[in-house]
Amino acid sequence: MSALTIPQRPARKFLGEEFSVTTWEKLQPFYENLKNRSIHSVGDLRQWFLDKSELESYLSENFAWRYIRMTCDTASEQYQQEFNDFVENFQPFLSAYGNELDKKAVESPYLNELKDTGFEVALRSMKKAIEIFREENIPLQTQIQTEQAKYGAMIGAMTVNVDGEEITLPKASDFLQSTDRDLREQVWLKIQTRRLEDKVALDELLNSLRDLRNQTAINAGFANFCDYMFAALGRFDYTPQDCFNFHESVAEAVVPMLNDMANERKQALQLDTLRPWDLKVDPENRPPLKPFSTGEELLEKTITCFTQLDPQLGNYLSVMKAMGRLDLESRKGKSPGGYNYPLEEIGVPFIFMNATSNLRDLVTLLHEGGHAVHNFVTRDLLLNSFKNPPAEVAELASMSMELLTMDYWNVFFENEEDLRRAKIQHLESIIETLPWVATIDKFQHWLYENPTHSIEERQSKWLKIYEQFSDSVTDWSGFEDFKKYIWQKQLHIYEVPFYYIEYGMAQLGAVGVWRNYKQNPQKGLEGYLNALKLGYTAPISEIYAAANIPFDFSKDYITELMNFVREELEGLKK
Repeated sequence: MSALTIPQRPARKFLGEEFSVTTWEKLQPFYENLKNRSIHSVGDLRQWFLDKSELESYLSENFAWRYIRMTCDTASEQYQQEFNDFVENFQPFLSAYGNELDKKAVESPYLNELKDTGFEVALRSMKKAIEIFREENIPLQTQIQTEQAKYGAMIGAMTVNVDGEEITLPKASDFLQSTDRDLREQVWLKIQTRRLEDKVALDELLNSLRDLRNQTAINAGFANFCDYMFAALGRFDYTPQDCFNFHESVAEAVVPMLNDMANERKQALQLDTLRPWDLKVDPENRPPLKPFSTGEELLEKTITCFTQLDPQLGNYLSVMKAMGRLDLESRKGKSPGGYNYPLEEIGVPFIFMNATSNLRDLVTLLHEGGHAVHNFVTRDLLLNSFKNPPAEVAELASMSMELLTMDYWNVFFENEEDLRRAKIQHLESIIETLPWVATIDKFQHWLYENPTHSIEERQSKWLKIYEQFSDSVTDWSGFEDFKKYIWQKQLHIYEVPFYYIEYGMAQLGAVGVWRNYKQNPQKGLEGYLNALKLGYTAPISEIYAAANIPFDFSKDYITELMNFVREELEGLKK
């Protein structure tokens, strides 16, 4: 792709160029065609897969735009209705037909003659989907999606008043980096108090989701939603026991590093007691880093940063900018968080985030930019399913990009000391990430392995798990109520259950990719891109191997990688 050549959507050969979906009745004939079509050769079967992929890509992109518009403006009743329309009036039919088409594919006598790389992996997922499909779960899944959408609207509406200005919680969080300790405490209290106002509604929402999800699992013949999700997420390469081993490994190998960092912070700040509002300020009480001022500046500098790593990578972001595929700045009425949403017909994604002006925002765009690169390098793969790797691979793309670009962060920090601070903060955040991932994942296992738990039991279990994976230095005295509800800020628990351990696995993989890059930049970047280009045409372990890293989350490997991160940190701190 040459500079700023805008990609075109592939011709719709099956749907036709003029097709536009408005009702299920208009769409249904295409599904009937695929369901009833006679297949007399491997060529017919291959064309059937191509037509099915074209239909899936169109619908995926149609749904994507509904979701994007809704999250960009949660106050819009029209966007909410358009999203709900798809969930309520299309997805129930899509689930039923999807199951019929999966069965038609796996029962074809010509299946073994398909030689294209990737079909074996795709069929493995199809067989699992057939195994867990239940007609009675279709209306439950509709209810679940409708309930999940409530979370973003609730969080997006949260604001606090600071210095006479009503601001979003992401913007308010910037004050937690202030060198004025009294101000930090005041703003921290306002944020936590605002969150707590909705604690009952958020508890009730999770209860509703828990019950619906549990019933889905029971209907499909599983003991609990945890086991169901391992099947639904296609976790072929590891088991729940591997997750439990990961939790224990992190508790033993990483949490002691958290305590060391907390003690260093307490001493550097010369505090008798380290409090929750002291965790984001610079340890030497310097003003917060400000790598950019506006969303436009953030994007331009990120394009430059990507270009210095590899010109083609910068070109991908430039194309997204030219096509208006980014909404970066925080504002009232936006959903929380950030995402890169694939637009599967055209192959150019959309990046959404809530930037204010801090280092975390910079890292978020680098992270989502890594996902975007993944979309670009897989856009020409044969089938839609080949372009959709599991999260363990998708997050490897994004988390590696955070580290691969670090040598070029001088674009954001002209001052050498600021650059050094930024790198230290980011590497320390990696040490913080693994325990937080273990916390959320272990909590989710408990939530769904104990589906009749009370709110009081949930609070008690949360505190026990939280304390296992957090430092023992920070003093929460007087704020125990806030501590009970920290989990409510984690949107994954509400919107994408069990999607979290993948961040831990991918974080380990990303450190491995970065270590390879430090040793040999050309070979390290090449391995990273080779892994991404596979999409989902190979098992996870083979994709990681393409990047010259193991798919491993044992205590020994975690310790080895954390020692590498510690050495890098020590070098920066000298």
